[in-house]
Amino acid sequence: MNITKDITRLEKSSIKLSITVDKDDVRSEYDALLSTYTKSAQIPGFRKGKVPREVLVRKFGEALKGEALGKIIEKSVETIFEDENLPRENKPLPYSTPRLDEEPKLDLESDLSFSVVYDVLPQVKVEKWQGIEAEVPDVSISEEDIDRELEAVRERNSIVLDKDESEAAVPGDVVTVSYCEIGEAGEVLENSERKDFTYNLGSGNNIYHFDNEITGMKKDETREFTKTYPEDHEAFAGKTMKLRVTLTALKVKKLPDLDDDLAQDVDEKFKTLEDLKNNIRERLGTDLDRRLKELKVSKILEKVIENTPVEIPESMLRIELDARWRNLARRFNTDTNGLYKILGNSSKQAESIIEEWKPEATRALHSRLIVETLIEELKLEASDEDMEKELEKIAAASNAGIDEVKKYYEEGQMMEYFKEEIKEQRFFDILLEKNILKTGEKMSYMDLISNNGQRG
Repeated sequence: MNITKDITRLEKSSIKLSITVDKDDVRSEYDALLSTYTKSAQIPGFRKGKVPREVLVRKFGEALKGEALGKIIEKSVETIFEDENLPRENKPLPYSTPRLDEEPKLDLESDLSFSVVYDVLPQVKVEKWQGIEAEVPDVSISEEDIDRELEAVRERNSIVLDKDESEAAVPGDVVTVSYCEIGEAGEVLENSERKDFTYNLGSGNNIYHFDNEITGMKKDETREFTKTYPEDHEAFAGKTMKLRVTLTALKVKKLPDLDDDLAQDVDEKFKTLEDLKNNIRERLGTDLDRRLKELKVSKILEKVIENTPVEIPESMLRIELDARWRNLARRFNTDTNGLYKILGNSSKQAESIIEEWKPEATRALHSRLIVETLIEELKLEASDEDMEKELEKIAAASNAGIDEVKKYYEEGQMMEYFKEEIKEQRFFDILLEKNILKTGEKMSYMDLISNNGQRG
């Protein structure tokens, strides 16, 4: 097929590919299609395979032209994209389907000209990524952090007992509730009912956040109340709704004493409470090192982003937002359709949430593109030996065998992802080496993990 092409770069990392197909090829493709139908068409008055071409053209001319046009467009676009000489930066993203700029007309006596538009991988040119100064908070593990973790250990090793039926629910109790949204006439609203949901009162671990409203209830008691949600609520921003909640079970936790016996119950390797504390201190220290490294990298990349403009394609942003939407659904133990129902089938509410995510999603993509560009420029690789060492570390940390860890990654088809992760961590080590990190204000470990070290 004799094809000429012209490429025009558009905004937001998209491309307009203009294609011209020689008229002889246009005619050839049309004739080939017509010949196929001539051999297979069944029209009253003619034997199969004996329908004259002029009869087919007279009866189905426009439809034949339309089908031929589609085949010519598909074939010519495919030919261009499969050309090994077409630069990578001019090829469409996997999730960006080329779309016609305008619907062309098929003229069998003329060349066919048309254009398709599609998104491409953004062009990233990182001018400065070394010698950058960034400030990170001064964080250490305190005794308060150790005590909080010990309380969590007590919680996990607690026993749960029924409360007396005369007693009311207070924060810390284990409550089981059935709830629903109700309308003006007291009717249960569709898809809002849930039976026997159990959680710790005061934790806020329910989608409607009705902890305060059900505090003080007794077993088998039902309450109806109206609740208005703040504008920053992740599911019901600004909405007012009426709820009905029945307390079906009420239990209290009995926490074990904080002593050597508790430490031994947690793991036989601990002989004393002090052994358990030391283990907690070591674990929190490892977590702190990881979080501080992430924060340091983030602070440096923020500065790199400021000096590295990148146009994020619409399709790339859409895929990122779709992933975040699915993650939110998983947090509510549902799928995307279920999440939509939780939001009251409100497309406006869903659009508002997605719109609010866009700046952070755009920044995350911007950062990822910069990292990928620099990894490629530095020609960083992960050898089989590198992967083996990292898998051994994971096995040791999880008290699993190396073969078991390998099987997990292989069966989950995650080995390629794992390789990319090693390359990325290698780049982050180089990034921290090549830049200047200053120690900022003191910050508690809890503040660090709750807001990622950001100061308002």
